[in-house]
Amino acid sequence: MRLVQGPKSKVQSRIRESLAQHDVQLLDVVALTVDLPAEGLIRGEVGTVVEILSPGVFEIEFCDDEGRPYAQLTLQESELLVLRYQSQSPG
Repeated sequence: MRLVQGPKSKVQSRIRESLAQHDVQLLDVVALTVDLPAEGLIRGEVGTVVEILSPGVFEIEFCDDEGRPYAQLTLQESELLVLRYQSQSPG
């Protein structure tokens, strides 16, 4: 039996590949890849890495359009997608 990847699986696979290619760095702009209803955050919200706590664990700050923080929490690398404003050269 062969498993076929659906659209959601392909997107998740691309996210994992992107994370593998780009290590999360201090002050990176990141997007959530998961909903966090307990914190009032949804997938796609954008935050900034403000602290690297340990390998793969980061403190992320979420701010409104005026720059006022509305959430700050510890997240795993698997919950984040690093956003790039310029193309990155391969390798």
